[in-house]
Order: sequence, then structure tokens, then C-alpha cells
Amino acid sequence: MKDAPEATLIDHLAHLRRKPIVPDTRERLAQALLDWFTAGWSASQTAAAGRYCRVAEDLHPGPGSAPVFGGRAISANGAAFANAAIAHIREIDDAHRAAMLHPGVVSITPVLALAAGGGLSGRQVADAVIAGYEVSLRVGEALGAGHAAGFHATATAGATGAAAAAGTALGLAPAQLHHALGIGATQAAGLWQLVDDGAHESKSLHPAFAVRNGLAAAYAARAGLPGARRYVTGARGMYRLLGGDGPLAALDGGLDAPERLNTATIKAWPCCAQLFTPLDAIRDLLDTHGVEPQAIESVDIEIFTHALKIAGVDWPAKPAETCFSLRYVAARLLLSGKLGIEDMEAPDLRAQDLLAMAGRITVRTSGEFQREFPRLRPSRVVLTLKDGRKLDALRKLRRGDPEDPYTWEALQARMRAFAPAMDDGSAEAIVTWCERFTDAGRDSEICLPPPALFGAAGR
Repeated sequence: MKDAPEATLIDHLAHLRRKPIVPDTRERLAQALLDWFTAGWSASQTAAAGRYCRVAEDLHPGPGSAPVFGGRAISANGAAFANAAIAHIREIDDAHRAAMLHPGVVSITPVLALAAGGGLSGRQVADAVIAGYEVSLRVGEALGAGHAAGFHATATAGATGAAAAAGTALGLAPAQLHHALGIGATQAAGLWQLVDDGAHESKSLHPAFAVRNGLAAAYAARAGLPGARRYVTGARGMYRLLGGDGPLAALDGGLDAPERLNTATIKAWPCCAQLFTPLDAIRDLLDTHGVEPQAIESVDIEIFTHALKIAGVDWPAKPAETCFSLRYVAARLLLSGKLGIEDMEAPDLRAQDLLAMAGRITVRTSGEFQREFPRLRPSRVVLTLKDGRKLDALRKLRRGDPEDPYTWEALQARMRAFAPAMDDGSAEAIVTWCERFTDAGRDSEICLPPPALFGAAGR
């Protein structure tokens, strides 16, 4: 049993906790935290955030000291549930090409909720977040595209990542941590039927339940309850029963490579990450050629097949569907040269200029592009202009991918753009707090996230 991939992964997590965290990983951790705060602030005052908070308080009643985006302080378990949901509402929390999930929301959320109790050092917080990324991304990569077509991997692989993050934060011994991951895996769920049936407003329950179940799994393991040992590779494990078709070597291979945290993508657009390469291609064409909307005769968008399995809304009927409609986000970008939070939250879906532009857009899938997925996200955009010219752009990588990363300064600008209600003082406090993780000299300090970092109460 010791040589099972799951056991090797546990040994790897223990090794990561023993070794120094290198500067590149520290910087990437600070970026991940800044991204998480950006996502939470961006949605903190929405009606959806209020609904998720009510669910959290119903599930975990009683007072507590863990802050929630929007300013409420409740129990650690309640705050973890609420913050996981809120940070996913805008679809701007980080992503991953191969794992096809949102790792930060399941890795950071439970750790900061537990840290609010004041018992974790900076190094313990860092180790726990890194463990969450390591497990969620390795399990997600192993499960692969076949799994991700039917299941939201943030909810499935994410449950094991949340268990790893919570278990590491709670100081579980390796054997206990293995049990925690096994218990979390048995509670992994998240059907994409949700989007097929137009229930997009409930999508944020997926990371919320993943975090709730990950925390419960860590508590259960701490209490001495056993979990599945071969929770991925066993005859009735995740891989076989949940449609896994990715490389199982992702579980325990490449252990000398940089931590998986370094391979995540920070999102450039406020919509589903499956739609980023066509938006990047449109941005390239607009920047290069200065195309005006009235000059466009037609738009042809060719994209990998999997994208429309997740983001397949032809035209949104409500704001919650805008993130999953390629025709909408492309039309909005072509018309105004930008795509912001306001375009997703309060769209005029019947605006004549918007409908006219959308009517010129043809979307089709490509088997050739699909064969490069999930390693790449290929998309081609061809603009045919009224003067007869054809402008063509092909993108296979997204801005914010590890190969095209943000700078620290650009991430701060992104935070202010995606969270326009954030004031200068709050922005400075968040940046300063995230930057602490780049300094190994602060590892032993108690890491208490101040409530002010989560914004003023508004509900």
C-alpha cells in the first residue's frame, strides 16, 4: 500500500513542509492570495453574496471571529463556506489548464478561515495553501478532460484539495492527512447538469461544498476516523467511477518540479476561463489594427470543443449566464473595446447595437483544436471587414497563464479594475498583507487576517 500513488503524494506533501519555500514560490503565493482577495471583494456586495451568507449561517449558526467578504464575522466553518462561494461568483478566481478547476478558492479559503482563530504561523498558512494547490491540481490533472466534461472538477478534485489544505493547517500527521483526503474524496461531487438546466446562480455552491467537505474530512481524520486509501486509483475510486481519463502519473510524477501553485492561471477576463483565448485574440486584433465596430462585416470564432460543453450559452437570458456565452462576451468586447465587471452584472441584453454585433458572430468548434486540449486552449478569430479585408488571430495560450504571467504591479491594477468599490486604504492593506508571504523572516509570526481586509459590511 505504501507504493500507491496516493501514499507517494502524502509523502511529497510532508517533504514540501520540511524544505524551505523558494522565492519564486513565495512570490506566486502572494499573487494567489491577492487574486483571492480580488475575487472576493469583486462580488462581496452582490445579492448572490447575501444569499450565500444566509446559507452559510443556516448551516453553521452561532457567533465567531472569522471574517466574511462584506464584513461579517461568523464561525470558521461558516466563513469558509461563504467565502468560497463569494470568491467564485464573478468567475475571476484563478484557474488551471490541465486540471480544469479553480484551485485558489478551495485551497486558500479554508486556511484563512482557520487562521482567523489566531493559532497559525505564516509558514503554516503557506504550507497549507501550497498543499491545497498541490493536491487539487494533481488530482484534477489525473482525472482529465473526460471527467471535466461531466463534473465540475473544482467540486470533485477540489474537495481533496480542500481536505489537504485544511488538514495541513490543522497539523495532521501524514497518516491522518491521507485519511482526510480519502474521506474528502468520498464526498466529491459537482454535476455540470447544473449549467445545462440554467441553474448558473448556484454554481458557487460547488467550491463552497468542496471547502465544507474538505474541512469536515480533516476534522474527521483528526478525530481518528479512517478514509479511503486508494481514493483515486482504487477499483471504486474517483478515476474509475467519475470518468477519469487523464494521466495518473500526475498524482505522483514530477515531484522534483516546482510546486503546482506555480502552474495556475490568473484570469484576465471576468468570465469562464474556457472563453479566454478568443477574447485574447479579439484584443490582439483590436490593438493591432484599430478596428471600429461599424467596420466589421462578420466574425468567425473557431474554438476547442470542450469550451462549449462548459460555456455553451448561445445568448444569455439573465446576468448569471453572461459568463458562459461566447457570443455575448465577444460582442461586448468588439463593441466597446473592453469587458468589465459591469458588463457581466448589469448587461442590457436587448441593446440593439449589441444584438446586431452578436448577429454577425459565428461560433464553431474544431476537432483539431480539441486534440490540443487541455494542454492548450486553441482558438482562432477571423474578422471580415466591410472593405473586404480579413484579419486573423490565433491564440493557444491565455494572458495570465504561467507562460504569460502578470507582474505584481499589473495584478494590483487588475484588483482595482475588478473590484471598483475597493478604496485606496483597503487596497494598500491587502497588498501589504499578501506581500508578507514573500519574506521568510516572517514565517514564525502569527498569521491573523484582519477583518478589514474583507471589506465593510453592506448587507
